[in-house]
Amino acid sequence: MTRTRIALTVTTLSLAGLFGLTACGAGPATPATAAADVSDEATVLAQVGFETGLEDDSTPSTAASTGPKKRGPGQGTGRRFLKKNTLHGEVTVQTKNGVKTVIVQRGTVTAASADGVTVKSTDGFAQTWSFADKLKVVQDRKPAEASAIKTGVQVGVAGLKDGDTATARLIAIK
Repeated sequence: MTRTRIALTVTTLSLAGLFGLTACGAGPATPATAAADVSDEATVLAQVGFETGLEDDSTPSTAASTGPKKRGPGQGTGRRFLKKNTLHGEVTVQTKNGVKTVIVQRGTVTAASADGVTVKSTDGFAQTWSFADKLKVVQDRKPAEASAIKTGVQVGVAGLKDGDTATARLIAIK
């Protein structure tokens, strides 16, 4: 029970910190770039183990230019734990353009259509996602078509939540 609470707390704080850092330097987005920019979603998927190749490269490097940073005992293990074990979650952040709730899920596609997908995580949680107008799908870090999303495929999904509606903006196929 205590380990579960610690894991959930670490997950929530890590994702909140991640989004806080990525949102701090964001300038005003134009309508064209706002719809197509999925760097927040790509960063979240990368943090839970799905490399998309779309991660925002404008964030500061974690390695110092003068040499590698020394890590203390246990540092870095939390991120590895999250990459392997995060199934689903959400983070609400304040950006310059208002409040944004980003959600992420890892699991198996149980239903797929032209306008949405249902994903079930290993803990039994199922989420139905509608596709955003500018949905990005990647497989092996390369662009893919939405038609590649089929029942039984392992995916990582990231998008926005508005009320009870989950809108997928980025899907990474494993």
